[in-house]
Amino acid sequence: MAQKPSIPKGTRDFGQIEMARRNYIFDTIKSVFSLYGFQQIETPAMENIGTLMGKYGEEGDKLLFRIQNSGEKAGLAPEKGLRYDLTVPFARYVVQHREELSFPFKRFQIQPVWRADRPQKGRYREFYQCDVDVIGSDSLIGELELIQIVEEVYRRLGINVCLHINNRKILAGIAEVIGAPDKIVDITVAIDKLDKIGVEAVNAELKERGLSDEQVKALEPILNQESGIRNQDKLAQLREYLKDSEIGLKGVAEMEEVFRLIDATDVKLNIELDLCLARGLNYYTGAIFEVKALDAQIGSITGGGRYDNLTGIFGLPGVSGVGISFGADRIYDVLTELDLFPKELQSTTQVLFATFGTEELRYALGWTKELRAQGIAVEVYPEPTKMKKQMGYADSKQIPFVAIVGGDEMAQNKVMLKNMASGEQKLVSQEELVKELKS
Repeated sequence: MAQKPSIPKGTRDFGQIEMARRNYIFDTIKSVFSLYGFQQIETPAMENIGTLMGKYGEEGDKLLFRIQNSGEKAGLAPEKGLRYDLTVPFARYVVQHREELSFPFKRFQIQPVWRADRPQKGRYREFYQCDVDVIGSDSLIGELELIQIVEEVYRRLGINVCLHINNRKILAGIAEVIGAPDKIVDITVAIDKLDKIGVEAVNAELKERGLSDEQVKALEPILNQESGIRNQDKLAQLREYLKDSEIGLKGVAEMEEVFRLIDATDVKLNIELDLCLARGLNYYTGAIFEVKALDAQIGSITGGGRYDNLTGIFGLPGVSGVGISFGADRIYDVLTELDLFPKELQSTTQVLFATFGTEELRYALGWTKELRAQGIAVEVYPEPTKMKKQMGYADSKQIPFVAIVGGDEMAQNKVMLKNMASGEQKLVSQEELVKELKS
């Protein structure tokens, strides 16, 4: 018995319509990245495992896909893994190619990543990320440009979003103030789950991770933020809460400057200072971002932040960068749920030639060259079969026009053009056909 075709859980096939929609997302994102001077690079699907390990926190390390060495002598080649994200390979790329690059270096990258995660809605084992980073500058203009990019991408896609922002220095200051500076990683990993598991469960996890009852209680003002407070008022409250923490106050100052830049450039994006936003990746050191769709329940669709020494682990210390990643697969799911994909994406073909006989088929082929030279996407039904079958093909592919060729049309050097939406038909010359399709 033949094996039933299947694919691994957490992966997907993409048909013609899905690819048209995915390319719409990628093309929209690419065009916005380019507006801000970012240029595209690519890195390999696999990296040496030493490049990946220890960069994503304890939970991230568990989700790395390891690759069995093959084609190389056992024990001689380093172990490899599929890339978990695009940021760490980017840091490796910057260090490896630093003599060829101009800094600040602005790049974007759109490639698949892999995580050995449990598949569920909005969470896949293989998925695409669309990363944009600037590295080699401490300027908070980097944060501003990323916020502007988020605003423009989602404006073009028609998705209402809220950008949540925080600063890891603020989180470090909070850990310092409650007397647990050595527990910053434990605190951030736990409170990053607040949306998913709630305050009580977060408190329980904090205690499991070694925080005392008093320290957990001291975190209450952070975990129980009132909604509706203005960002500026939150920052003022933080200044008081963190008055004895130098690093915490530095984080507050950075956030104040980011909001001044936002005001100066008239950003209209919905932005919320979210003190419970932690992003569990250890390499973030400054501003951190997360974007959520307001009209769909799917979690974060964009995220990132500032990292001050990611390249240091590869031998290039003290180089600061900031970047964000657009989750193309989750964006796809949001656009599908909200029915926001443009209808014209259903078909790339503008006109199908349908013919009654062999001579008519040859005649149609003579027209296609000229139409394609004019940038018009054309198909010819490959055999002169029943007209009903040819029309059915056009319907199934949502081709908007059919050019019908019979003996009478050939005699007049014309075609009968049928509008598939209205059913209207008219006899047109090649010049008129080009004009009609271009309009």
